[in-house]
Amino acid sequence: MKFYNQETNKQNPFHFVFFLPILIVCSLISCEPEKKEKVQDNVAEVISSMSDSLPIVALPEGADPEHEDWKGADLEPKEPVLPLYPEEEAKKFLLPDGYHIEPILTEPQIQQPGAISFDGNGRMFVLELRTYMLTADSDGTLEPTSRISRWEDVDNDGVYETGTVFVDSLIFPRFVLPYGKDAVLTMNSDEDNVYKFTDTDGDGKADTKELFTTNYGRSGNVEHQQAFMYYNMDNWLYSTYNAFRVRETPTGVIRENTGYNRAQWGVTHDDDGKVWFLGGASGLPSQFQQPVHYGNFKYEDNDNYAEGFEEPWGAPVLIGDLQEGMDRVRENNGGPKRVTGAAGNDIYRGDRLPKNLYGQLFYGEPVARIVRQVNPVVNEGITTLHNAFQNQKSEFLRSTDPLFRPVDMTTAPDGTLYITDMYHGIIQEGQWAQKGTYLRAKIEQYQLDKVIGLGRIWRITHDSKERDRTKPNMLNETPAQLVKHLEHPNGWWRDKAQQLIVLSQDRSIVPELEALVNNSDNMLARFHALWCLEGLGSLKEKMVEKLMDDPNPRMRIQAMRAGETLYKSGKKSLGDDYLNLLEDKNVDVALQAVLSAHILEVPSFDVALNKLLKSNSTKGIQTIGKQILEPKEVKNWWEVGNNQLTEAQKSSLEKGKVIFNELCVQCHGNDGKGTPVGDGLVMAPALSGSVRVQSHPEYVIKTVMHGLEGPLDGKTYPAGIMVGNKEQSDDWIASIVSYIRTNLSNEATLVSAEDVHNVRTKTEERNGPYVYNELMTSVPQLLVPSDDWNITASHSVPTRIGGRASPTSAFNFEGWSTGGNQEEGMWFQIEFPETMSISEIHYNSTPISRGWRPGSPPPLHTFPRGYRLETSMDGSTWKEIEKGEGEQADVSLIFDPVEAKFVRMSLTKNFGPQEDREIPWSMRQMKIYGASKKPVL
Repeated sequence: MKFYNQETNKQNPFHFVFFLPILIVCSLISCEPEKKEKVQDNVAEVISSMSDSLPIVALPEGADPEHEDWKGADLEPKEPVLPLYPEEEAKKFLLPDGYHIEPILTEPQIQQPGAISFDGNGRMFVLELRTYMLTADSDGTLEPTSRISRWEDVDNDGVYETGTVFVDSLIFPRFVLPYGKDAVLTMNSDEDNVYKFTDTDGDGKADTKELFTTNYGRSGNVEHQQAFMYYNMDNWLYSTYNAFRVRETPTGVIRENTGYNRAQWGVTHDDDGKVWFLGGASGLPSQFQQPVHYGNFKYEDNDNYAEGFEEPWGAPVLIGDLQEGMDRVRENNGGPKRVTGAAGNDIYRGDRLPKNLYGQLFYGEPVARIVRQVNPVVNEGITTLHNAFQNQKSEFLRSTDPLFRPVDMTTAPDGTLYITDMYHGIIQEGQWAQKGTYLRAKIEQYQLDKVIGLGRIWRITHDSKERDRTKPNMLNETPAQLVKHLEHPNGWWRDKAQQLIVLSQDRSIVPELEALVNNSDNMLARFHALWCLEGLGSLKEKMVEKLMDDPNPRMRIQAMRAGETLYKSGKKSLGDDYLNLLEDKNVDVALQAVLSAHILEVPSFDVALNKLLKSNSTKGIQTIGKQILEPKEVKNWWEVGNNQLTEAQKSSLEKGKVIFNELCVQCHGNDGKGTPVGDGLVMAPALSGSVRVQSHPEYVIKTVMHGLEGPLDGKTYPAGIMVGNKEQSDDWIASIVSYIRTNLSNEATLVSAEDVHNVRTKTEERNGPYVYNELMTSVPQLLVPSDDWNITASHSVPTRIGGRASPTSAFNFEGWSTGGNQEEGMWFQIEFPETMSISEIHYNSTPISRGWRPGSPPPLHTFPRGYRLETSMDGSTWKEIEKGEGEQADVSLIFDPVEAKFVRMSLTKNFGPQEDREIPWSMRQMKIYGASKKPVL
């Protein structure tokens, strides 16, 4: 048996023998979760699972050693990366002078922690994702063996030694939110319901399960589902991905739509109640300029992040296990050149670390093995994020242990900062680490897939002050007793007291809260008391009006935000106050007035905003104000004009837009052009104006359903792989595919759930993603017309410039038409120069508009009322392929592949004129698909 000696960084066969008895004894004196499981040395168990023989790692078959993914890769046999005991891992951390880090809860008590949270008595709930990446292929991810455990520091020595399994048998739970007395909110992956689990008998295990809210989740890869349900100061609950917020009221749980947060694993808030989200794949904070419920606004890149912010400065780990490949590996370091993952953010609001940390944003970058401290600098209403250690080319916390995986940061009840460390070999879900990828080669080279079942929670302290040893007891206090905690210097105490007061719905303390708002010298206490009143439904219009005139600009901002609830409830007289504050001398106040008046649709706001933009040149006002007055997209295209879409199609496109903005923008960018990652690279291929996207719908359907990996046309992208969504419904896939194909500068046809179902049936045996050439070979290819195609028709209609549109115009935007009324026997024919294998014909029969004003007659539909499709080898003997009746403008004829030299479509019905108007047969943008020996696109 081998073990690492931290001082020499060499393997020491005696180290393990020395530590094993000590660890077992220490484990035995710790109180285990309720099941009397055998105490195991998890570290030793992991080490024993590793092979003694060095792995043979080679380039995958067909891989180019000169390709940017592999060029310079070290594939020599390596000793495995071995796990360290917590005390030894601690020696690998690098912190600024005066800071210290110590383990407070580790394996075997917990395994693979993903997040933590505290209840009103300071008990720590741990989200244990016990099925995350147990193998390189992510086997068993959705097995019901994850759990939420609850831990206490009974003897107050700083170590959480007493624990219970609060909720067991969970399926990769998405979050844990302590919610009231002895209760938490959580939900499983691939489910739609959030449940409240409560311990009613005090044994430390939840025994009741109640539905809290529904229509909250989604299916898909576990990295693409909502996470971190979070209670904010405005009494709303937010989560990643979901473009809405919810809150519990006396009459039930309500919801409101918000902007898109474009986040994955992390939500927090600052002292002013602004929610900060954390993008996952981007490696960066997201949606932090303004509260997300005001919508999304576009900022210049250098407004959001200071120069160099995207560059991580981790300590040398020297293994280069990056999904993106060698092109992103920093020389002589082994870490990423650019941030590539982000997890678990926290605005530190505690009182036991140096004051210069208060209000700073902390988040983990588990690929770079760092915890970053971010200094938000606000200028003219715009927040720019700075790495606090950029000048030193460093980070707040670094580690040389490759297994350090910081996935959550938390301001703790004791005033310090806690770090959740999954301490795991692989930190990338298996669909991005498949056989043949660079990352998989590195996983196997260092046996990273063997390091599972571990996990640690760390406390960061500083020489200047000890942790607060006061034990919270809020769950046993009355609402009146909780009010005093609203003045606590530690934000955690204030947040938790407010939550419990609001959940109590005890209005007997309203006078005390009003006095605190009006008279306290503690500005933060006033904020929380104000929101307590809002949450209790006891906020009065006169108080809001008074606070909108408060000497402190931050209080005026809080008054406007809280006043939104009253305005929505009918207190419309507050509208004048919002408009008056547009002229406030403080830019942040004026900007808040813009946001509030806009979302509340206060009358005359546009006139007032126009005036403001002429008198106030500050960047924040100009940036947001202009986008409000001159939105780039007033409505979605499917909501305006005479587009002939059904309500179901419009609904599908709206759903697809939400999916794109919640899920796809991380890699493909807001505009579909790919998220920039520096050096001219983008995270993933552009969807905007893509020929592939606009070609045969099977290309996008198969990509979304099963995924796509490897280079496209010889070009690789940092995202590495497009993860499949086979588990999603036909309707879900049809919605996102239709949105992509008809938006983002694309002009292709919609896709129906039936189309998706047909593809699903044809590919039901498939497991895993496509590679590009394989996908293209499986997709019907566009047969491009050439000069030797003989295209003829029975009729043609003169063009508006006096010519005659030939039948070849059916293949372009000009289009072809019979001109006269549809009559039986009219035909359209193509003679190919050689025999072709064809399987699909698509075209659009554009309706003839009869006016755009309300009350105008409906358009005249020009699709065939009855048709027959035939093929022939000689132009004389014909074989009927399909016969039917047209139903919509987009005509799609899909059939089994047939060999043909001629193809002809003819009408089988006469169609009389409507209201003295003839109904022609028209075709435009025709596309014929068939087999091809190699991809055309």
